Amino acid sequence: MWIQQQPNTPAPLADLQGRAVGLKFECNMCHTEVFTDLIGVPAPNDQADSPEHAANHEIEEVKCPGCEMTHTLEVDSTFDGVTFKVSEVKPGSVSYQVAQAQ
Repeated sequence: MWIQQQPNTPAPLADLQGRAVGLKFECNMCHTEVFTDLIGVPAPNDQADSPEHAANHEIEEVKCPGCEMTHTLEVDSTFDGVTFKVSEVKPGSVSYQVAQAQ
């Protein structure tokens, strides 16, 4: 089941920490729907000296199959939740799906 990321509302950390997710978005250049490979959701840094420094990131790149544009994917994990950022897409157009446990 695809879950639409809500603008300015991180996804629940408890649902995603230590899991892998797939992202889906529409390319701004050619409007092709792009699906990513699974990306790991990192745990926030619990050794940080403050909540502001607890953020942890996973960064990947994916090429649009329609126009070959490279999109940068960023998974930001904090104690407040998880945010998915994709370059060159409309805000609010990113959806995610949690991988099923094996």
